[in-house]
Amino acid sequence: MRKLATLLLASTLGLSALGAVAYAANPMVGGAPMYAKKNIIENAVNSKDHTTLVAAVKAAGLVDTLQGAGPFTVFAPTNEAFAALPAGTVDTLLKPENKDKLTKVLTCHVVAAKALAADVAKMAKADGGAHQVKTVGGCGLTLKAEKGKVTVTDENGNVAHVTIADVRQSNGVIHVIDKVLLPKM
Repeated sequence: MRKLATLLLASTLGLSALGAVAYAANPMVGGAPMYAKKNIIENAVNSKDHTTLVAAVKAAGLVDTLQGAGPFTVFAPTNEAFAALPAGTVDTLLKPENKDKLTKVLTCHVVAAKALAADVAKMAKADGGAHQVKTVGGCGLTLKAEKGKVTVTDENGNVAHVTIADVRQSNGVIHVIDKVLLPKM
């Protein structure tokens, strides 16, 4: 009987361990849990590190789009990334008369596909180390993956590092980045 109990316990623990690997939880972002069954907006509004991004998405009228079916890959700049822009840039972009510019900047962070970090690494490797993508906003981004780290370079040569990768959403994936990607103006 003791052997049977030990065998059952070992079996249960083994299944639990496999289950944990197969169903690994999303990383926390901005102190908040991210749920794979929620969409990009439903998760982003809970991140204390993305309040500027959420305000910008609302001001640009992109909430409905990012709640849509997707799939989307969103490179999500943190509040610190927005704060690193020249003084007054964010305030200027948030003005109603600059909605088109704001929309362009934000849609240059969105790719109309679901690309996890492993996908980016495979694409970059297949393309000799760097993979070019077009964003929803028409911007060209260069994706690279080296030593397990993903970088995104915008049309101006600004390099953003993915600080939190593979935050799965019901309509795609978010990669948290440390810089705002800017279109050529």
